[in-house]
Amino acid sequence: MNNFTYYNPTKIYFGRNTIKNIGREMREQGVKKALLVCGRQSIFSNGVYDQVSSSLIGWYVDFIRFSGIQPNPLLSKVEEGVRLARQEGVDAILAVGGGSVFDSAKAIAAGVAHDGPVWDFFTGQARIKSALPIFGVLTLSATGSEMNGNAVITKADEKKKWGIASRHLYPRVSIIDPTVQAWLSERDTVNGAVDILSHVFELYFDGSENVELMQEYSEAIIRCVIKNVKILLENPADYEARAQMAWAATLALNNSNAAGRRGGDWATHDMEHSISAFYDVAHGAGLAVMTPAWMRYVYREDLPTFARFAEKIFGIEKGSLEEKAEKGIEQLREFFREIGAPLSLQDLGVEYRDLEKMAENAVQDRTLGRLKPLQKEDVLAIYQLAWEQ
Repeated sequence: MNNFTYYNPTKIYFGRNTIKNIGREMREQGVKKALLVCGRQSIFSNGVYDQVSSSLIGWYVDFIRFSGIQPNPLLSKVEEGVRLARQEGVDAILAVGGGSVFDSAKAIAAGVAHDGPVWDFFTGQARIKSALPIFGVLTLSATGSEMNGNAVITKADEKKKWGIASRHLYPRVSIIDPTVQAWLSERDTVNGAVDILSHVFELYFDGSENVELMQEYSEAIIRCVIKNVKILLENPADYEARAQMAWAATLALNNSNAAGRRGGDWATHDMEHSISAFYDVAHGAGLAVMTPAWMRYVYREDLPTFARFAEKIFGIEKGSLEEKAEKGIEQLREFFREIGAPLSLQDLGVEYRDLEKMAENAVQDRTLGRLKPLQKEDVLAIYQLAWEQ
């Protein structure tokens, strides 16, 4: 196990009827006026906005609504939010929504405290030294952004979907009430499940050695998601299944699962970011396609771990390490098929002629991944596998 520093300052309220706590928490932390960042319409139809606004008003926290955040959130919208936050003189940012809303809120919080363009943080031209306090009410469990310091934003004109990370971007308080996720569509539920799994896979398959406890931890999260997404596809309102999935999403990417590892592989995420920058597909949908393709390309780099995955997750015990590894990858793909996730880039509407441009965009003159460092030609080969599979 490698040396590590574990840091997570986010306070979580989890469970039924917990949204009412947001106003008190913000007021007690000195917030007088907040920018409420949200999506287009769902929180207004499922009662979440009414619960949040009631709590804020009851605790005398003024707020300005900034709506219209979309999946694969855009830099242009973040810049608009920064201008509004400055104009209104807010002293905190409140995210009410899913991962895209949280990521936008984080970028806005950092941007308000920076004299230059927000994109400076993504290119490395500036370092995040401070940010407005961030609070959140989660309505879709997938990205883990409710309890980490990460954010991903798309610069549409350059087809760049890039990320930032900073200790200043952890929410002070996040509220997770699984009951408000009962309205989620089947597609959102499936994409969320795939996203959760992919975060675990990036850490599980990064080539780390002597991390038995962390592998067991990862496997528990994986089994939990596989079990409960199937329950939710039968009964979307099943509270216990929603709760299990919601907490699994948080644990998958709140740094607890990364302890002692090599930092994760993340090549699959980088390749998917290029896809969604070109085609604006849902992140989870892209990951469902790219994860098995990446596995097929790299599994021989760590046959024992891929064979372990097949045995621990799918009960595949017979055969050589290579045979078990191959069966495990195929079984994962079959699971994605069972829950209705897309299986190929063709399913996502990706044109074959764009694969090379997407590979160039993904690599950006660097190598991807940790288990097997990938050059542009490797990324193109994986895209081709994903297109044909």
